[in-house]
Amino acid sequence: MQHLQMVDLKRQYQKIKPEIDTAIQGVIDSTLFIGGTEVNALAGELATYVGVKHVIPCANGTDALQIALMALDLKRGDEVITPSFTYIATVEVVALLGITPVFVDVHPDAFTMDPEALRKAITPRTKAIIPVHLYGQSAEMEAIMSVAAEHGIPVIEDNAQAIGGSYTYADGRTVKTGSMGLISCTSFFPSKNLGCYGDGGAIFTNDDALAEKLRMIANHGQKVRYYHEMVGCNSRLDAMQAAILRVKLPHLDAYNAARRAAADFYDNAFAQHTKLTTPYRAPWSHHVFHQYTLKVNGFDRDELHQQLAARGVPSMIYYPVPCHKQAMLKPWGTENMVLPVTDALNGCVISLPMHTELTTEELTYITQAVLDIIG
Repeated sequence: MQHLQMVDLKRQYQKIKPEIDTAIQGVIDSTLFIGGTEVNALAGELATYVGVKHVIPCANGTDALQIALMALDLKRGDEVITPSFTYIATVEVVALLGITPVFVDVHPDAFTMDPEALRKAITPRTKAIIPVHLYGQSAEMEAIMSVAAEHGIPVIEDNAQAIGGSYTYADGRTVKTGSMGLISCTSFFPSKNLGCYGDGGAIFTNDDALAEKLRMIANHGQKVRYYHEMVGCNSRLDAMQAAILRVKLPHLDAYNAARRAAADFYDNAFAQHTKLTTPYRAPWSHHVFHQYTLKVNGFDRDELHQQLAARGVPSMIYYPVPCHKQAMLKPWGTENMVLPVTDALNGCVISLPMHTELTTEELTYITQAVLDIIG
């Protein structure tokens, strides 16, 4: 058995090596390293895949969120509602722009924004809502979009962990995550379900005027070169990464199916164990398992983490400190907030290896190690 990793990008690369190498060499031969045909083609292919009109590639997922907020012309004193149970980037961009982050609790099983908590948190200063599709599971978007529509508040989907996932409405319609909000953002960090070999991100929208504004912001605030109409930034996806992503995009559904198969194996192994709660698969969501995250009950989570490492099984805690308790947000006075579900989850969740190349032998070893440790 090979050395276990949380994400095994090398084996994934080896399966598509000829395609990847050809794509990289093509960019080198063209010397079109910034923008150009590869980036434009990727934008079109992503738009078709997700089911939106416009895709604006950018440098990374954090930039995507920042540019989205900049496009809404928010100002100091405006509030943005987001879950605290998420990666810091979701909140970091809010703070960076001097906007006020407002945290809400999450669904105790789905780990995504609680629509009722959202409803209670809205004030006249609420100018945007950022639900997060966490660990590969869609937030409860129909309810969230309904609340947002009642108050005329734009929604920015954080789709960094769930590209390729989907949402099913009450009437049976199914759409891709990233196609429901006014704007959606994703990351192509190498470990993501669709990852490049460096940094990368993208912004999605169906709004024509907003798409033009987003493109301008990502390109120094210009539509015509050297004529800068607004304050922007410099956020570009380079052509090499675009070429790699174009090779990988046609494999994304198969990659997500492999993740779901690994999750099925884990679920079956842990189904009857009272000290473990397997990931909830919400009826509205086609979960694509960016992470496989257990809740540990009646056993010390940190002890499990340490003992797994001693047996050569990597695991991760996403996330040990919730956003509202991070030191960087002290100016907003969020550290004393009480979010019961979020606070409880931060003390009991643990994520096991999850990637496209997991074998039955590896999954058997991992699950047996967990079961041996917790007894």
